[in-house]
Amino acid sequence: MRSAYQLRSATIAIAFASVLLPFAAGAQEATEAARSDPAAATEIVVTAQRRAERSVDVPISLTTLGADQLATANARELSDIARVTPSLRFDKAAGFTQPTIRGIGTAVVTSGGGSNVGIYLDGFYSPNPLSANTQLLNIESVQVLKGPQGTLFGRNTTGGAILIQTGEPSHETSGQFKASYGRFNETQIQFYGTTGVVSGVAFDIEGLYNHGQGFQTNVLNGDDNIGEYNNYSVRSGLKFDIGDIGSLLLRYMHAEQHDPRPVISNTYVDPVLGVGAPFIAPPGSYVTDPDLVARSGPALFVSKSDVFQGTLKLDLGFADFTSYTQYRTENGDQSQDLDATGIPLFQIGIPVKNKTFSQELLLNSKAGGALQWTAGLFYFSNKDRYRTFADTNGISRDPTGPTRLGGSSTTTKSLAAFIDATYEITPQLFVTAGARYAKDKVTDAYYNVGAAEFPVPSISNDKVTPRFVLRFKPSEETSIYASYTQGYKAAVIDVGGSCQNPPDFACNPIEPEKVNAYEIGAKFDNRTVSLEAAGFYYDYKNLQVSSYLADGRANITNAASSEIYGVEGSLRLRVTSQFDLNAGASWVHARYKEFNNAPVYAPGAGAFRFVIPSGITLENTTMQRTPEFTGNVGASYRTDLGGGELQLSSNLYYTSEFYFGPSGIQFPQEGYEVLSARVQWTDPSDTYTLAVWGDNLTDNRYVTAVQYNSFGLGANWSAPITYGVELSARF
Repeated sequence: MRSAYQLRSATIAIAFASVLLPFAAGAQEATEAARSDPAAATEIVVTAQRRAERSVDVPISLTTLGADQLATANARELSDIARVTPSLRFDKAAGFTQPTIRGIGTAVVTSGGGSNVGIYLDGFYSPNPLSANTQLLNIESVQVLKGPQGTLFGRNTTGGAILIQTGEPSHETSGQFKASYGRFNETQIQFYGTTGVVSGVAFDIEGLYNHGQGFQTNVLNGDDNIGEYNNYSVRSGLKFDIGDIGSLLLRYMHAEQHDPRPVISNTYVDPVLGVGAPFIAPPGSYVTDPDLVARSGPALFVSKSDVFQGTLKLDLGFADFTSYTQYRTENGDQSQDLDATGIPLFQIGIPVKNKTFSQELLLNSKAGGALQWTAGLFYFSNKDRYRTFADTNGISRDPTGPTRLGGSSTTTKSLAAFIDATYEITPQLFVTAGARYAKDKVTDAYYNVGAAEFPVPSISNDKVTPRFVLRFKPSEETSIYASYTQGYKAAVIDVGGSCQNPPDFACNPIEPEKVNAYEIGAKFDNRTVSLEAAGFYYDYKNLQVSSYLADGRANITNAASSEIYGVEGSLRLRVTSQFDLNAGASWVHARYKEFNNAPVYAPGAGAFRFVIPSGITLENTTMQRTPEFTGNVGASYRTDLGGGELQLSSNLYYTSEFYFGPSGIQFPQEGYEVLSARVQWTDPSDTYTLAVWGDNLTDNRYVTAVQYNSFGLGANWSAPITYGVELSARF
């Protein structure tokens, strides 16, 4: 087994090398082409420092993805960008999406828990992990910022931030329609349209509908539609031009998911623990085949969200002012079979209601001066309420009766002020300094026993997160930088776990996570060749870790300190006007330096098989969900055909071995690769496009999530090879 894994790793490494080695020679040729035709490719512009700048001038390690590269990798939802973003993973705990960057992520699922990676859509923060896996609609770009972003983006960005930018309404009437059909009856329909309403007012609307039957079959009744899903979203906007001084953009979005796939799991097989089903489960009541499940009742995951946003932009003369106002409600419900068998042992229902209000005021200096600065104020309020039920077959619940187990609720509030400034000492030397002060509170916290509420004392924290950067600019095309940044993940109240554990009913003190990050990097971009490389070191303390006690009770604690360091690089190369190449790779060494009372699963007695003993201390142990090596290679080739344009594109993603277990030593997933490809033809009028696409063309089967608890171990699997056709029209 090990030799096969090493052989496959070597094969993938050779494949990467075979593509990367010619780049050096091709880069020189492409550089000469860029000098003779500087408009041959577009310049990469990003907003990683809260203002529009050339990527080469931004001293932050980041991956920028445009619409073409997203299509090449068949990225249809946000989690798919991991295929083209080294050191990024998107994992799930049932329906909760949990991104990890360079080893910094979380497995905490509780009221007010939040993520370590901030997700921003058009400048607005999206805190709810139930709705983090956004369907990609009318996307202009996705930027993945790596490393703590505590100064400019605030709390809960210890791993980094993901910035999604979409198009705005336009007075010029245009639109697009796209429909695709693929294996497992996957049907997706998208549309977008924009036009002027009256002078100074523009309107747009977009929608998405996604349906399929899933790839798994329930062996208990032969149902091959157990994973059937129906998702849709509608988004509209009105943009008002306010003379020469600015604009006001109002948006509303409604989205619904009826998608049981995140909670459909079969039984996980651990190389040490064995089959992760309770020992009382007879053969035939559980399965381990990726395409099969054994489930006595239906699977449920639904979510509904309504989002209202207002963006006001004004030219104040001395600076540009932006106001971001947001109100969002997100209601989700899921029913998860914790024992992962077909016998009705324990199925838990978790309805979640989330309400968020945020207001941010941003000032940016005018471009061109020696001093460039950004200052802002941010207010955030989030009410997060969980309820828990012992679900019965057919998902029948009594809100106040015997099926009601409990629940929890928190209201999180944050008020912050920040400033970040860059001064040009000489035309080649720049210094950046910034800081953010934040006041965080968790109030109105309580847990339920049945329907009864038991209040928990509030907590509050103050935090200052600084940033300092030195950047040297040898030429307009090159930057070299060294940076220190700090980030933190706010403290939480463990209302879903230790607060309600007898006999003390005392909440574990959950301190904020803290990261001190040091990075050196270099960038080069002449519009034809784009190169980035960085080395980083993180001192990571007070990790918030979620686990279960031996009797099944939930528990969150602060793990001891961790150490992370590594190197990362990316390359984009326009070899000719028809042929583009891109590649990226990351090596991350992430270790718990000391982890006291680490949650480690072991065979147990009693009605259920797995327990977590206490008192174990781990040293120099790999961190959860952190492969040492990730990388991708992609290519796109365009040529004339029949008067139109034929485009061939492909992307290969690879990850080395990693562990799903919270202690980083259990539930391994061996290294695997994912190959996607796309062939499309656009007619001579540039109106119609016909495409054929394929995903997971190597037909690799790998675990996408391990649902670990004291009742059993469940595994969610990747889909097998999928393929389909797509037709789009522009007007």
